[in-house]
Amino acid sequence: MYLPQEIIRRKRNGDVLSAEEIRWFVQGIKDESISEGQVGAFAMAVFFQGMNLDERVALTTAMRDSGDVMHWPDMPGPVLDKHSTGGVGDVVSLMLGPMVAACGGYVPMISGRGLGHTGGTLDKFESIPGYNTYPDNALFDKTVRETGVAIIGQTGNLAPADKRFYGIRDVTATVESIDLITASILSKKLAEGLDALVMDVKVGSGAFMPTPEKSRALAESIVKVANGAGVTTTALLTDMNQVLARSAGNAVEMREAVAYLKGDERDPVLHEVTLALCAEMLVSGKLADTIDQARDKLQASLDSGEALERFGQMVSALGGPADFADKPDEYLPTAPMMEPIKAERDGIVQAMQVRDIGLAVVALGGGRTRADQKIDHAVGLTDLIKPGTRVKAGDTLAMAHVRDDDQLTDVRERLNKAIPIADGEAPALQPVYERITDD
Repeated sequence: MYLPQEIIRRKRNGDVLSAEEIRWFVQGIKDESISEGQVGAFAMAVFFQGMNLDERVALTTAMRDSGDVMHWPDMPGPVLDKHSTGGVGDVVSLMLGPMVAACGGYVPMISGRGLGHTGGTLDKFESIPGYNTYPDNALFDKTVRETGVAIIGQTGNLAPADKRFYGIRDVTATVESIDLITASILSKKLAEGLDALVMDVKVGSGAFMPTPEKSRALAESIVKVANGAGVTTTALLTDMNQVLARSAGNAVEMREAVAYLKGDERDPVLHEVTLALCAEMLVSGKLADTIDQARDKLQASLDSGEALERFGQMVSALGGPADFADKPDEYLPTAPMMEPIKAERDGIVQAMQVRDIGLAVVALGGGRTRADQKIDHAVGLTDLIKPGTRVKAGDTLAMAHVRDDDQLTDVRERLNKAIPIADGEAPALQPVYERITDD
């Protein structure tokens, strides 16, 4: 039996907590025997004093074990997943799951909703009529086993201690702690029963972390803790100084993902990031010996149509239209107005204020300003221009999918500020900056 105030005091003083102390405290977070004030004080102590690797592993596994932990007995291939820290136009998960499944992996992806300026994978799938983002465990298991992939939402009993802990951190100014972010992300991902994980940590103006140094520190922490918890994990630092896809919104991103799988449209930056992350998964899951071999297998899954077929099977298995992958435009909602956002001057498009572009989509109703807010899946942006493109005044920077003239005026003002045009050359942007391992 421990006293919560003593654990808080010891961490406040910079002491190293034992795994037993941390497990006991996390149990108290879950069952609410530890007060909100005490949880907040503990979070603040960690914020200032930090945790060593053993403490972070103990906190992560304790929060993982606070609820259901999935198991996949007799699975004929490795159980793999990817997690992104979130961005704008980040459609990677929509293609990645089916591509990895087509190469022999099994992907039970638990996804989230949009947060702040970032889009949510779950919101994108809910633009598909009938798609069940919260299937029961039997249907989830059946879909993963039969199609190789199921992308769904977090159930109520997945890492419940983290849910309460995060809510308290959110109102006590302790969200930014890398130690606590690491435990929060991994407690949910490791509850999926994974053999391997790849992290996509964004860098740039649309990233969750405020600086490249912080993004790298988070990637290193996640890789060390996940491997310490027994799950093979690598991370890639990827660029978020530009909208990753050519679209930002829900139904518009779903259309682009299907076009990508079909081969109708593959933005080079999006393609490189998607292949790089998928290849990490195949190598970590021992489905390929080298990154180059993995990339060849993934490209073959696209060229043969197998990845598209897996996507269609998943949508159908989870309640969506059986022919959705063939005819997405027949099912996805469309906004009543589609108008161009035009450049106001000649010049070269510079690195974008991606966070502001994401907030422009939120302002249209494509994201939430309150947790209970209903999303407008039809609104968004398409044909987004890329940094480094030379334009003349009047050229199209993006197409706005809006409900009315007021929305059009608002998004036009926001985008003309968020997409700078200057006379000088734009700085070169790399789709993937760095690979982080536990070596």
